[in-house]
Amino acid sequence: MTKPQLLERIARYPLDTASPPRPLVSGRLVRSVGLTLEVVGLGAALGECCLIESANGQHIEAEVVGFDEGKLFLMPMRRIGGLKPGARVLPGGDEARIEVGDALLGRVIDGLGLPLDGLPPPQCSHTIPFAGPMINPLRRLPVREPLDVGIRAINGLLTVGRGQRMGLFAGSGVGKSVLLGMMTRFTTAQIVVVGLVGERGREVREFIEHNLGAEGLARAVVVAAPADESPVMRLRAARLATRIAEHFRDQGHDVLLLLDSLTRFAQAQREVALAVGEPPATRGYPPSVFAQLPELVERAGNGDQGGGSITAFYTVLMEGDDDQDPVADSARAILDGHVLLARRLAEEGHYPAIDIEASISRVQPQVVSAGQLAQAQRFKQLYSAYQRSRELIQIGAYQRGADADTDLAIQLIPQLRGYLRQGLNESFSLASSSGELEQLFNTAETAGR
Repeated sequence: MTKPQLLERIARYPLDTASPPRPLVSGRLVRSVGLTLEVVGLGAALGECCLIESANGQHIEAEVVGFDEGKLFLMPMRRIGGLKPGARVLPGGDEARIEVGDALLGRVIDGLGLPLDGLPPPQCSHTIPFAGPMINPLRRLPVREPLDVGIRAINGLLTVGRGQRMGLFAGSGVGKSVLLGMMTRFTTAQIVVVGLVGERGREVREFIEHNLGAEGLARAVVVAAPADESPVMRLRAARLATRIAEHFRDQGHDVLLLLDSLTRFAQAQREVALAVGEPPATRGYPPSVFAQLPELVERAGNGDQGGGSITAFYTVLMEGDDDQDPVADSARAILDGHVLLARRLAEEGHYPAIDIEASISRVQPQVVSAGQLAQAQRFKQLYSAYQRSRELIQIGAYQRGADADTDLAIQLIPQLRGYLRQGLNESFSLASSSGELEQLFNTAETAGR
């Protein structure tokens, strides 16, 4: 139910009384503790959106996040002000629905579907439930075809399949937003859905104007909830981006979903869970966080027979570049591969800063030829051999002939590094990426004779 529809019901809702509860009855605000509001007399369900009347006549949206006997715990979606004890709280009543359609393409919206780009609200052709249906895992189409993302290192060495879920693991300031922007512009996916969750507000506009650009935005939907939004809004933005991607997938499109970041989603869920009294477990994260992560991620992937696909990239922020962070560790287990961005490469001016040794695509064997798979594995072996002996080579202590792979790696290291590097405005297709990889090894074979 939309906010205008809720406002139309205000006059029909009586304030709660001692009489037996009726199916639709408003409640009243009795307490505010931290991020939560305690309400009595309201018969609303978990996840339901409600409206709270403030003293200045405004109505504040809030979501039901918990209950305890006769009390409901609500968390506002916006900044609150002017609330008084006894303020009337109006239930949403109906199932939450969202508007979707081609009118969303090229638009920037918030977690409620309201425009952030200063344009009129999108005139969409469909309304669907906010909570998407689960897909029977046995009815999902297997990942069998590659998806071109325009990044040579990924296309050639970490090939992504249509319907795969990948993690983009990185610390702060190593180029993950730039890499996401390049993929939105260069991918062959028909629709791109970008979720900017919990990032700095300044980065939202910069990502849209500098990284995404007019070309990328034309076929994209951007859902943004910056860090200053409430945790409920941040959670809703991530779920809304996923739901929009599901809609386009069900229409038969190949969708690229980019969610930045999965860590901020987990942190928002942690704020909500701690506010309603859930005890912390691993490094301050309550158990519900690790239940919500797979629930969100599993909604991406291939659809039912005859449907499209959602190929998803989830950025994971490693606090202090610690790859054993509990969110990073959990994400690595539930995703179909990961791309690790290394700070040392970024500091060397190596972009994109993909640590090819620590990155993997679990579906690559199913979506590339045996020849390309063997070449990708050989590439990693040679690059790893050079890295192991790098310090010895730099100080002149390595003796040629000590190891055949290291000897060849020393010869090929300029080509290996060149293959991994890519300019911001350069795009490499799947065919060109595999062709250059084959040419690199053909050249090495000729030189070794």
